[in-house]
This record gives sequence, structure tokens and C-alpha cells, in this order.
Amino acid sequence: MDRTLYFVLLLIALCSVSECVQRQYHFINLRKNWTEAQRYCRENYTDLATVDNMNDMNELKKSLTDGGGWFVWIGLKKTGVDKWQWSSGDPALYLNWATGQPDGRDECAFMRNVKCYDYSCSNSLTFICSSSNNMSTGLVFVNQTMKWREAQSYCRQNHTDLVSVRNQNENQQIQKFISDSHISNDVWIGLFRDSWQWSDQSYSSFRYWISSEPNNGGGNDNCTVIELGAPRQWNDFPCNNQRPFVCHGEDKLILIKENRTWSEALRYCRQNHVDLVSVHSVEMQRRVMNVVKGASTAEVWLGLHNYCIMNMWIWLSGEIVCYQNWAPGNGTTPENCSLEKRKGAVQSGGDQRWISLPESHTLNFICTNDE
Repeated sequence: MDRTLYFVLLLIALCSVSECVQRQYHFINLRKNWTEAQRYCRENYTDLATVDNMNDMNELKKSLTDGGGWFVWIGLKKTGVDKWQWSSGDPALYLNWATGQPDGRDECAFMRNVKCYDYSCSNSLTFICSSSNNMSTGLVFVNQTMKWREAQSYCRQNHTDLVSVRNQNENQQIQKFISDSHISNDVWIGLFRDSWQWSDQSYSSFRYWISSEPNNGGGNDNCTVIELGAPRQWNDFPCNNQRPFVCHGEDKLILIKENRTWSEALRYCRQNHVDLVSVHSVEMQRRVMNVVKGASTAEVWLGLHNYCIMNMWIWLSGEIVCYQNWAPGNGTTPENCSLEKRKGAVQSGGDQRWISLPESHTLNFICTNDE
């Protein structure tokens, strides 16, 4: 097989695999400012949501509900330091600027004679899209004039994205494409600059702004929300507003739908995750209540055990039970430890209160991945 064709097919295969790997998104219907939302996501998942591409964005949209309000936080925040980036999400490591460019005045870039020039994004030009459907060149020339963001939207809706020119080889490919296609006018490419950074420090430069945003309309709109009206694009917003938010990453609470004694459940969690869950706040109880709905047993083990000598209930995390959520008749009276040690479980139905049970009962249980 021709080496060039082999390399192209390999790249297509790798790209196809990467597009199949989706982030896990979790809509959190609690109202917090951006910093509080960031802290919550880092404690319970990985971070506030990062979006790498349109596949991610479409997956994130599936997690949203309209019940939480009109605006929802994601993890993009303004840093005040501008840098050039590619619309596709790739970092701009190779830039073939014309002499004297960029001159520091504009935020988008076009190509002329295979050299890059900065230009106002509000100007209208023809443009080149990248396209996975064009097997010969991977490029499509659109002979319509649009503003940069309009061109970006057109490419994403009809092809893949505005074209990236990430290295010398791609620069030569686009030079050949422009020559073969007899393109004589200036064309938008997917190069832009901004000062926005993801909470998880991702290098993703993917953006999905509403066409007139970000405009810093309030004077301090340094954080990013998704507007829940169609097509659910982004707006800049004051960071101190209280809004629901989207986290990404694995939930640090895992319901194990296997029936085990408390000691067996403890061993399983420590071998496969971190520990049985400790519930030391109202917020953690809310998360537990959400997880136990899927249980197959009426009660679910927690990391709660009775220290018989002092008749005290203690969490495996080492904390004494301060926050209380006991069902009536449980946890507040001395336990009879002469027959069997007692452990704590949460009801999977009803009010989802805690109850005291003999440790030999076999129940579902909740592990945590939180260190």
C-alpha cells in the first residue's frame, strides 16, 4: 500500500476512535456561583465541564434539563491572556504568519498566498472547511462570504470545522488545494485568539458562542454559561451569579448491585475503589439519595459502624456522626452488641433514612472513589 495513503487511513482511524470516546457529563441542579460550582465538581466528579468538540457538545446537551433555569455554568473562564488557537480544539503550535503579522488588533485569521493575516471577525470572506467526507483532500472551499463565526457554524453543520493548518505538511496540502481549486481570494481559516481557559486546564480551544457573544455586556462577564434555549450555545456571564452547572468525569459514588455483608462490601470497595461511602453532610446525603434509587435491595450499606464499647456511631472516614439522618428508633438509643455488631445502611425507598442492621445482612452497597 502506498505509504501516504496508509498514513491518511491511519489518521482517519485514529480520529474515528477519538470521536467515539465521549466525556461523561452530569447536570447538577443546585444553584452556585462559578467558583462554588467548580469546587463541587472537583470534589464529586473531575471538574466543571470541558468541551473538546461538537461530539462532546452534543453529548453535554443530552444531560441538560430545563428545570434548572435559563443559564447553566460550564468550565470556561476568562484569564486576560490572549492566545491563538484552532477552532477544531487543537493548540496552535505552528503558525505561518505573513511578515508583520499578527499586528495585534484583530481576533480572527484569514489566509492569502498560504500566509496568515489577522483580521476583524466581523468582516465577511469566503472560507475553507475541513471535511471527513472528502476522502481525496479532506478540504471543501465554500464560495460564499460570511463572518468568521458564521463560517465556523456553517462548517460544523455541513462538514467538520473551519480548516486547521497545524504543521508544514498541512500548509503544503492547503497550498496545493488552493492552487488546484483556482482560489484567488482571501479565505477564513479556523484560527482565532481569545483569553478563555478551561477549569481543568485543558488545551481545548473549542468554542460554541452565540454569534454576538462574548461581548462582556455587564462589564465583568468572565465566566461561561449555556443558554437553554435552542440551539443551546454559550454566553459570557458574571461569575458571582447563582446558577446550576454541568460537571464532567466519573461520579465518585458507585452503587454496587451485589448482595454482600457489611465486611464483604467494605473489602470490595477498598479493593476496587477507595472505601464504603461516608455521609457527613446534607449535600452528600442528597447524592446518596440519588444513587440508591437504582438499588435492588430495600436497604444499602454505608460506611457507618457502631463502636460498641462507647455506643458511638462512626464513619469509616474517621468522623463521628454529627449530621444526623436516622429513621425513627434507629441510631439514637444504645445498641445490643452482645448478639452481633451493628452497621449503618440507608433505605433505598421512602424518605431514604439511615437504619441500624446486623452486619451479616446481605445488601447492595455504595463505594466512593473520593480519596
